[in-house]
Amino acid sequence: MKQKISEKKIGKDVFIRIPIKTKILNSEDNIIEIVERYTAKILEKNDIIIISESPVAITQGRAINEDEINPGILAKLLWRGVKKVNYGIGLRSKISMQCAIDECGKCRIIFAAAIGFICKLIGKSGMFYKIAGKQAALIDAAHTSPIPPYDKTVIKGPIHTDKICRKIKEIIGNETAIMDINDIGGSWVIGKSTGIDANLLEKIMSDNPQGQQDELTPICIVREKND
Repeated sequence: MKQKISEKKIGKDVFIRIPIKTKILNSEDNIIEIVERYTAKILEKNDIIIISESPVAITQGRAINEDEINPGILAKLLWRGVKKVNYGIGLRSKISMQCAIDECGKCRIIFAAAIGFICKLIGKSGMFYKIAGKQAALIDAAHTSPIPPYDKTVIKGPIHTDKICRKIKEIIGNETAIMDINDIGGSWVIGKSTGIDANLLEKIMSDNPQGQQDELTPICIVREKND
């Protein structure tokens, strides 16, 4: 599938988004080297480099085959309490819930579940993830990705995201951000170099110009359009 270059107007400014197709990444890849290789002929001086969070996690070895995950009693109890959403499975799976427990610790997940349940009774949602933390929210359940072999893996959120972005800025010279983006307007910067305006970038990328299916475009270049 060919991904199209697109534009997004924010106020009086127009930004060009250029998705970059790569090979299927794996744990043997170095994300910094991947970015260097695939942006070399496209990147201009003031461009911003965007990297999707799941491919970064994959290069860190954080994609785990679902057959290797053994849900415990706690995971089997808690997953059914996770709200169904229309943008993915998230932790509404005993397998991905087990990964959240492994990542965040039993005590934190139990506390988050308890507070989340109480808040639901008074009509307040979202407290589970606020208490459990970013790494719980970033977990992608098995069968979220359509691309083999990652269609059968749980992908934990990437780590050291700011460090990666700062390193890319140091080597290549362009501001860099790692983002979690979905197809229904969710757009979050989860790692950035020091010169990134996160709020602006989240608006620029809110319609997910990279796509979320089989595009294989884990990198996107954001370029301000000059008159």
